[in-house]
Amino acid sequence: MNLTKKLALSFIVVSTIIGCNKKTETKSIDKERPKEETEAKELVTPIDTTAYNKKLLALANGDTTGLWPVKKQPYPKQGAILPFKRVVAFYGNLYSQKMGILGELPPKELWSKLNAELEAWKKADPTTPVQPAIHYIAVVAQGAPMNDGKYCKRMPEQQIDSALTIAKMGNAIVFLDIQVALSNVMNEVPLLEKYLKMPQVHLGIDPEFSMKEGNVPGRKIGNMNETDVNFCSDYLAKLVKENNLPPKILIVHRFTQGMVKNYKNIRLHPEVQIVMNMDGWGEPVLKRSTYKLYIHKEPVQFTGFKLFYKNDLKKSPHIMLTPDDLLKLKPQPIYIQYQ
Repeated sequence: MNLTKKLALSFIVVSTIIGCNKKTETKSIDKERPKEETEAKELVTPIDTTAYNKKLLALANGDTTGLWPVKKQPYPKQGAILPFKRVVAFYGNLYSQKMGILGELPPKELWSKLNAELEAWKKADPTTPVQPAIHYIAVVAQGAPMNDGKYCKRMPEQQIDSALTIAKMGNAIVFLDIQVALSNVMNEVPLLEKYLKMPQVHLGIDPEFSMKEGNVPGRKIGNMNETDVNFCSDYLAKLVKENNLPPKILIVHRFTQGMVKNYKNIRLHPEVQIVMNMDGWGEPVLKRSTYKLYIHKEPVQFTGFKLFYKNDLKKSPHIMLTPDDLLKLKPQPIYIQYQ
């Protein structure tokens, strides 16, 4: 099956719709500090490194290649979600029913379905708590140029606010996803800073729609390199430091070799947790193969896996992989996305 037929055309549909002190001294000082200063201090408390290492080893799932767990990665700041929880996300755009489950159902029905998936993951892996997420495409690649000629449409703030409101219904975190088209992450990410300063908001970037050669999105698979990923990671790390935030998660979508270049030069920060997300659709054997070739063999930090409610069923055997199936992968994905 040709992975280039993924969901490019469905994404284009939107173009038509618009310290050292003694304990006693520390306690005394804390009593006099405002609450926000005490909370900021707690964020820099070291994490439980023993528990962190144990969880990374468990996620490696018996991998014997030496690639997993990833070596020489920094321990995260206090408040890190990964690997202590598995993120389970619903993906899409509120303007379109063809870009994912997030745009297909009204909020109450959406949460009913998402809660069912959360329960399935709790049952499949009782040792890993689940963290619900709303993954909203905030910058959408287009089939025609916008006024600035960049072929990407930035969603209005009221739509992003709606995604945050839906997330709040179920205590979910939020990912704002960017399809840069003929723009770039250096231009697009800062435009979302208002939201990225919020502790519950994280970032996703989609190399498929990064058209560095000037192609129209959807006609050819795009790519990003270490410069793009490092800009996003550095930017998020700076926001975390300056605003005393818990670590951010950065999702990088991938389903071909060429979509992410120079992965070995991607920088890791204590303030940012990077997930390479297997984003291709198709029959189970193809999805497993893609995960092994482009996610397992080119380790960055954490891994994710996308499941398509419709496209994964198009070809025989017409089934979608289950939580039990995904937990057999090496490494086990810690971020799960449903489209």
